[in-house]
Amino acid sequence: MKTIYLFITVLLLYSCSSSKRTAAPDTRNTAIKSSVIIKKKVSARAINTRTLSADSVMRFAEALIGIPYKYGGSKPETGFDCSGLIYYVFNNFKVSVPRVSVDYTNAGVEVDIKDSKRGDIILFTGSDARSGVVGHMGFIVSNKNNRIRFLHAASGENGGVMISEMNGYFIPRFVKVNRVFKFL
Repeated sequence: MKTIYLFITVLLLYSCSSSKRTAAPDTRNTAIKSSVIIKKKVSARAINTRTLSADSVMRFAEALIGIPYKYGGSKPETGFDCSGLIYYVFNNFKVSVPRVSVDYTNAGVEVDIKDSKRGDIILFTGSDARSGVVGHMGFIVSNKNNRIRFLHAASGENGGVMISEMNGYFIPRFVKVNRVFKFL
């Protein structure tokens, strides 16, 4: 009986040592490139932000942090989904924008993520990175030393309007960054 117990103990210790956890890769200071292949043709779209400053839009958007997630939502009273948040923010400034995230695929001018600035729009696929269709979006909050932070409305247990960093969940889903402000 002691032999069996000893054998099981050794086996458990061995299996634990072979499954050591490694830290998630640090994405700071590395180039983030999209590996998503767009599968849905979406027409180019101009968004006229006039002389509106990206910072004034972002200050307004940041005031919405904490509002809960609601699928199809575009009002602070009931909650936001990702594109509903963007829609609400721009409409507050009387800027006409699409209501659904896929329609932002070719909106504005694409910029490399390493050159992204506060107020740029960041696009992702939905939860399936292989879908090839934009299904999630947000505003770039900051890009310091290639450490990208963005504001978005996320679903899930701790969802709602929040600021997130690019990480192992978002990087495989990253599509591109589009600039809609003229005076960044």
